[in-house]
Amino acid sequence: MSVTMEQLVSLCKRRGFIFQGSEIYGGLAGTWDYGPLGVALKNNIKNLWWKQFVDGRNDMYAVDAAILMNQAVWKASGHVAGFNDPLVECSKCKARFREDQIDTSVCPVCDEKGTFGPARQFNMMFKTSIGAVESEDAMSYLRPETAQGMFVNFKNILDTYHPKLPFGLAQIGKAFRNEIAPRDFVFRSREFEQMEIEYFVDPRDEGAAAQTFDALYDEQLRFLSVLGLSSANVHKIDVPAEDRAHYSKRSVDTEYDFPFGQKELLGLAYRTDYDLAAHATASGADLSYFDEETKERIVPHCIEPTFGVERLVLAVLSDAYREDGEGENKRTYLQFAPTVAPIKACVSPLLKNKPELVAKAQEVFAVLKSRFSAIAYDDNGNIGKRYRRQDEIGTPYCIVIDFDTLGEIPELVDTVTVRDRDSGTQQRISLADLGAFLAEKLQ
Repeated sequence: MSVTMEQLVSLCKRRGFIFQGSEIYGGLAGTWDYGPLGVALKNNIKNLWWKQFVDGRNDMYAVDAAILMNQAVWKASGHVAGFNDPLVECSKCKARFREDQIDTSVCPVCDEKGTFGPARQFNMMFKTSIGAVESEDAMSYLRPETAQGMFVNFKNILDTYHPKLPFGLAQIGKAFRNEIAPRDFVFRSREFEQMEIEYFVDPRDEGAAAQTFDALYDEQLRFLSVLGLSSANVHKIDVPAEDRAHYSKRSVDTEYDFPFGQKELLGLAYRTDYDLAAHATASGADLSYFDEETKERIVPHCIEPTFGVERLVLAVLSDAYREDGEGENKRTYLQFAPTVAPIKACVSPLLKNKPELVAKAQEVFAVLKSRFSAIAYDDNGNIGKRYRRQDEIGTPYCIVIDFDTLGEIPELVDTVTVRDRDSGTQQRISLADLGAFLAEKLQ
């Protein structure tokens, strides 16, 4: 079913996925804090990405560059001069807005008509000062993207690992943009996390570069499938030349049907040698690659797949949201793929006031926790309420220790009830087989 943003935001707050940043002080627009389940969901997405794009390949090198960089980096990359949004200002209330996001005939703050001045450029980077003395030389920026940290480390990777083309650098890290109009929950915020790859190819073989571009796009789609996103909600958009970034020779966006419309989820850009050439010129460093076979020096071209963690979180939540039943029997649940579910299984005693059931449940919980990690223990409320609570946070399986587990019916001793989240069906499984059952189901 389709979900509204109100339903999604309410569930995230109610169940501890995502909270408004600085909430007890009235909040800070464009910032979001992640609770226990949100942290687990983000980590699962990042770990799956790392497994597929870094650990699962032999041509990828990990980088973790500093958030603060020499201001010369951002001048060379073009961000200081060109990372701008056109803003208009209301002459009455002085509020500013992105020109492309409002009807400039009416101010959305003071409702005054026809009071906007001409558009002016606003740089979206957050400025900061390094050291005790504020000066032009001490100025730096919170990085607006993680990519430049990989470009400026290109020479370090060449000198220490001597990789052969093609190869890539991969990084997960925070980025910051002073968005004038953050909106749509975590979709557009001022602080966010990126998973990016800068994949370097030989510019002398355009056919191979084109094949690599297409292969990386296919890998992006495969990753979305691993996360459990429905292909019906995913759309490929070939970005026309007039809408591409100035450095891009070819760009393909992957868009997703969010509750607020079809919007960009992933990006893929052929950045040519723009970044390496710019940094080589500005720094004086040799950022070329020496081809041992042909004895030529070349500046590699770069293909960049980029993934926004928060947008993926929002897409996964949106895709997983389900409701069934009516009235008192209405149920809300998150049909997460087991690989991304924050909690893989929940262990409960049928009754929490029966010490023998509690002791056995805690024993089973300890065994599963040591093996699978993301296992919960829940004895709060009756068993029906526990099922609904676990359904709403997307737990695939609930494991209940009852009197049959203890041998009330001799042939069922040391078996447990395992309930499936999606179907609600239950089956008896022996404790001896429980670990193998979960290992198979949670792959």
